[in-house]
Amino acid sequence: MEAEHQRVIILGSTGSIGTQALDVINRHRDRFEVAGLAAGGSHVELLAEQAASFHVPLVVVSNPQAEEPLRQALDAKGAHATQIRSGQDEVVALAGAGASVVLNGITGSIGLEPSIAALQADSQLALANKESVVAGGHLLFDAQTREHQINPVDSEHSAIWQSLRAGTHAEVSKLIVTASGGPFRGWTREQMESVTPQQALNHPTWNMGPVVTINSSTLMNKGLEVIEASRLFDVAADNIEVTVHPQSIVHSMVEFCDGATISQASPPDMRLPIALGLSAPVRLDDVARGCDWTKASEWTFEPLDNDAFPAVNLARQCLKASEKHTTVLNAANEQAVHAFLDGRLAYLDIVPSVAETIEQMDAQLSANPLFESVAEVEELEREARVRANEIIAAKG
Repeated sequence: MEAEHQRVIILGSTGSIGTQALDVINRHRDRFEVAGLAAGGSHVELLAEQAASFHVPLVVVSNPQAEEPLRQALDAKGAHATQIRSGQDEVVALAGAGASVVLNGITGSIGLEPSIAALQADSQLALANKESVVAGGHLLFDAQTREHQINPVDSEHSAIWQSLRAGTHAEVSKLIVTASGGPFRGWTREQMESVTPQQALNHPTWNMGPVVTINSSTLMNKGLEVIEASRLFDVAADNIEVTVHPQSIVHSMVEFCDGATISQASPPDMRLPIALGLSAPVRLDDVARGCDWTKASEWTFEPLDNDAFPAVNLARQCLKASEKHTTVLNAANEQAVHAFLDGRLAYLDIVPSVAETIEQMDAQLSANPLFESVAEVEELEREARVRANEIIAAKG
């Protein structure tokens, strides 16, 4: 099948997902046209370089103060024709401009509204912004047709998405999400009592931002991925398992009703799920290397130690409770992780602080479990962060 020419908008272009997406596009310029870029505005030189290299007609920075430095950087690179707009509303407008594909690599819940805008504009949404799913709940899925319009970009969800091609939804028995186990795989809670930020940031496989890396060490990232998998693929929480796979070669699996398990395997390289997110259902060549079957290798799988790593079970409880519970889970966890990185919270207090926040807010969340607007999501997040900060301060 020949790939159609795609007009692509990249949100979060200067981040890890955005830069790797542009690397993929650079190898396939005959198939992609970069119609717009959006970024926060912290890296104007890189953003200007991207715009100039791909002859991008429109660039948006969410921080208006970055507009003038960006204009200077673009002029210095000869990109005088590139238009600049600023502000979060302009990011949303860019997402809803009707491109073939919108890659959402924004970090945080501010990515929810652009995701909804892209779907409402009938664009394919290559989704790397997990908060759109975890915090947005039905607001995201009411805006689109789940099966045909979202292309998951997280490696685990892309693997499930690919494996699901082997059968129908009615034939799915369970989803199996793999986890590297992080830097403390095999440790007991007693061994983790004195964990430092430096230790927790030393991930054995992936090079990620600090919050995601800490989430990987606590396995909160797997809890969030269980929530995503349930909502993206319409599979109940009890039918989603987590298995520890230190080699990070098998990125996730689907077990079907006849006992067959289908997996997607490749050396860890985010360009593979990014490329498929941009080009699906067509696969591009020259994306990432495959496994080397001429060399001996060992793949191992271990059960998750829920006593040492309680975050996954906490996420399951929130998923079963309501979309508001998962929003509070995500917001409170971010506050706890920042407190740990700042030296204000012990490592083993991260997940208990999140659980305590949810417990204190449970009655309020259960009374009216569905969101009515994005503004309501944002307000609940603010409240959850305040409550989490109070709990964290009390522990100090």
